[in-house]
Amino acid sequence: MNVLIVDDSIVMRKIIRKSLGETAYGVAEFTEAQDGMDALNKCTASLPDLILCDWNMPNMNGIDFVMRLRQMKTKKRPVIIMVTTEGTMGKMEEAMKQGVDSYVVKPFTPQDLERVISKALDQQAKG
Repeated sequence: MNVLIVDDSIVMRKIIRKSLGETAYGVAEFTEAQDGMDALNKCTASLPDLILCDWNMPNMNGIDFVMRLRQMKTKKRPVIIMVTTEGTMGKMEEAMKQGVDSYVVKPFTPQDLERVISKALDQQAKG
């Protein structure tokens, strides 16, 4: 599984990588992006299987990135999980409307992340 981690904080990107390393998923490749524009460019070059994306970032925020990515004509549909401090019901609903598959509120544990990823991947497999 190829994973793209999108967050303007290098520390948070490292935390997410470490958390994924503690889960049962076989991650073959990690790619990192520092904002939505960087992530969109990386997805244009090579679309990952899973995207873990922050909401609040400079240049292009996470929601704008998700909207632009979902508008692209792609052969596969990556699972997108928003990993953010934006934990209100309104923000979660907005994210889901724009094409986010699931949501994790910071701070989180590796178990939280694994549970959400597992559920999102299962839902995608069911079609």
